[in-house]
Amino acid sequence: MALIFFILLAAAVGIAFLWVLQEMIFKGKWHYFIFFLAAFLPFYITSLSVIYLATRSPEVVGIFQILKEVVVLVAVLVFIFYQKRIFNYPFRLQTTDWLMLALLSLAFLYLLIPLGEASFLNKALYYKSMLIPGLVYFLGRNTRFDALEISWVFKIIFAIAIGAFLVNCLEHYVLDAHLQQFSGYALYNVVINNIEPTGHFDLTWTFETQAVTKRLAGFFSDPLELASSVLMGFAAGLIWFLTSKKEYCWPYLLVMACSLGSMVFSASRAAFGAFFIMIFFVALVFRLYKLIGAGFVVLLGFGLYIVFFASEDFYFFVLDTLTFENTSSMGHVVEWLLALDSMLANPLGIGLAMSGNFGSVTDELRVGGENQFLIYGVQLGWLGMLLYIFLLASGVKDAITTFRNSENLGIARIAFTGAVVKVGLLLPLFTANVEIYTYVSWLSWWMIGVSVNEYSNLKTANTVLNDPS
Repeated sequence: MALIFFILLAAAVGIAFLWVLQEMIFKGKWHYFIFFLAAFLPFYITSLSVIYLATRSPEVVGIFQILKEVVVLVAVLVFIFYQKRIFNYPFRLQTTDWLMLALLSLAFLYLLIPLGEASFLNKALYYKSMLIPGLVYFLGRNTRFDALEISWVFKIIFAIAIGAFLVNCLEHYVLDAHLQQFSGYALYNVVINNIEPTGHFDLTWTFETQAVTKRLAGFFSDPLELASSVLMGFAAGLIWFLTSKKEYCWPYLLVMACSLGSMVFSASRAAFGAFFIMIFFVALVFRLYKLIGAGFVVLLGFGLYIVFFASEDFYFFVLDTLTFENTSSMGHVVEWLLALDSMLANPLGIGLAMSGNFGSVTDELRVGGENQFLIYGVQLGWLGMLLYIFLLASGVKDAITTFRNSENLGIARIAFTGAVVKVGLLLPLFTANVEIYTYVSWLSWWMIGVSVNEYSNLKTANTVLNDPS
């Protein structure tokens, strides 16, 4: 059975990879890299698990591991090759561009200097994890899609949101088990990542609540990635619902409902909080004040359900979370304190690959690791953390301005989705190493890049840009 799945999966990934390559190399459509990333990244870890289960070959797994980086690097090379006068290319850098360059340059400096106990190879691998999203951003910065191509990006996002929910339903109602219990996830972690199975389901502790109920991940790597990723599906469904004719908007309600359903199955407290932050942000910034009422009604309904209808285990799970008596919540606090202590003792940082949950960060050297801001602060110092914070703020600001001023509906939808997702991820950024969730991280950085490109065009055209109030 595993061999059959491997053959089908390898064929699907291989065909998609080769199609994108030929479109990029022979037709100069380097921006098509985003189609492959949008379709492949949600299945990345699950596909690697199935491949190892079928082949037991780390070498074969290694080939599939690098496909996402290969697609991005080929896109960069094709972009350069197809520029007739590359040295005359007009650089109109905006604040967001400078902040991204500054963060990547600072990280590159920390790669070269002898700081920290991590090996140079682990530092290089960690820097790659920062560089590739930066390249995706700059590719987005130069992407010029027509309406049909933009619609295909969103169709993939919608398909991922609906597909994840359907798999969650299969896990919960049919299998009564995690998909990862059949995909070879634990075996892949032991052999490839040197991570032993933990928890009552022999996966990791992330797949269960304190009450030992299942937290589902669908085809994503873990429930936390699923919870963060479906925020993109909800934001994309929302903007298409708001900007489509009423007789054609029902599919986007389905996308939003499926996204919320997956959020429930993931049982991620940070994602629930992020959802309400996202709703209030959308309502305030885009003047959709009815959403505040809708969000309040949903929050009130959830509270009433917890008090009157939820099981005793779930009731105390929520109560312990709010009072920080939950062991997971206490774990976050401990990790934050360790990271802050390191930053106070070493304000310039302790070097790359010394914090976070990325694969090149060894357990023996890890300091902190459950807060994206503090992860950069531990490694790159206060300057690195502040650059990351300002980068997020500048990117969201430019995307909001683009949404409000662009006459291109497709780009406005991208700007809306990118801004809302980045704001929605603020709370998960405090409790997880969110930048390793490649699907939501890379795609949202591409969307911010597209938005900044339009923002730059609007400024060049002397369009009056009003800052969001």
